[in-house]
Amino acid sequence: MSPRADLKPRLYSPGPTEVPPYVLQALGSPITHHRSPVFSEYLMEVSENLKYVVRTEQDVYMVLASATGTMEASVSNLLSPGDKAICVRGGKFGERWSEICTAYGVEAINIDVEWGYAVDPAVIADTLKKNPDVKAVYTTLSETSTGIVTDARAVAEVIGKTDAVMVIDATSSLGATPLLTDQWGVDVVVGGGHKALTIPPGLAFISLSEKAWKLAANSKCPKYYLDLKKYRSSLAKQTTPFTPGVNLIMGLRESLKAFREEGYNRTMRRHEILGEAMRAGVKAMGLEIYPKAPFNGLTAILAPDGMDAGEIVKTLRNKYGITIAGGQDSLKGKIFRFAHMGYADRMDVPFMLAATEMVLADLGRPVAEAGKGVGAAMEILNREWPKLASITD
Repeated sequence: MSPRADLKPRLYSPGPTEVPPYVLQALGSPITHHRSPVFSEYLMEVSENLKYVVRTEQDVYMVLASATGTMEASVSNLLSPGDKAICVRGGKFGERWSEICTAYGVEAINIDVEWGYAVDPAVIADTLKKNPDVKAVYTTLSETSTGIVTDARAVAEVIGKTDAVMVIDATSSLGATPLLTDQWGVDVVVGGGHKALTIPPGLAFISLSEKAWKLAANSKCPKYYLDLKKYRSSLAKQTTPFTPGVNLIMGLRESLKAFREEGYNRTMRRHEILGEAMRAGVKAMGLEIYPKAPFNGLTAILAPDGMDAGEIVKTLRNKYGITIAGGQDSLKGKIFRFAHMGYADRMDVPFMLAATEMVLADLGRPVAEAGKGVGAAMEILNREWPKLASITD
């Protein structure tokens, strides 16, 4: 289908997210051979900048896969069939941890958390106490299916007192919410580039602490392409074990350069402001935020009583060219989700709120006071955005 001249496409989904022009340009650069000296330079530059984002001194390995690939690698490389692992399930991606463990013959001890809520670290502590032979705890930093964010620091403190390793899925949150990997004692971080790091899907990341590498030394699960020992050995030689996503890495190179230029603390605060402004605008419109511990890179909104959130999603796409996400499983038809992470600035939030107001009017449920949501968001944006310039690392 040809693009419509009257319908400018806008992407506000939780992933993939909008790709900046400077990244698009790098993606289209002439192909560089992956075994050449110049690509080795690019690879090591990207690797160092990933360490900056992940906040670790450990190497961060890039795998040509979706983030599910590095989730799987964190199971197949750390554990053996018959081992026990705790899996925190508070959404679709938390459930994936349990599914991967089961596929490898690992006994999954599930902590089921009510959707919309973050896990209580005390529950993890109690589960570890009852299961002292657990080898790993798998959790999610920001659960994009519900819009929550986990208190990773508190969870890491609990797990750090045991022999178990902490593995966290930071796919949507890496670069959008604080994760101080080494400082907090997070052992394994997995993620992907198609969310806050603003590249197209296809490149995943993983880092391991020394504690995790010691566990990996005894892993008996089968692995070949996802054998992280191969990635560790190859990166030490400034190369990769298999053909990498050359131009995805070139795009990531530009994205990470921009991230470093903005600075870690300023980037985190920018996402905080966008999240605060979006939530204030939603509430001012008379709508309700779904999660109890909301993630700053994503706002999940409950559809008004009697409305199908799927109709909101569909109308935004078909009438306004705006792509967002609806709910999954039990939340299907109940919530709609706007992302404001990565290449998002202060103009995006008022636009999202105005679009929400317009589509509700189209569907016969206009907000009580036109423009009130945008006004509430602008109060925060006008007050807080100028302060970003003074924030340094």
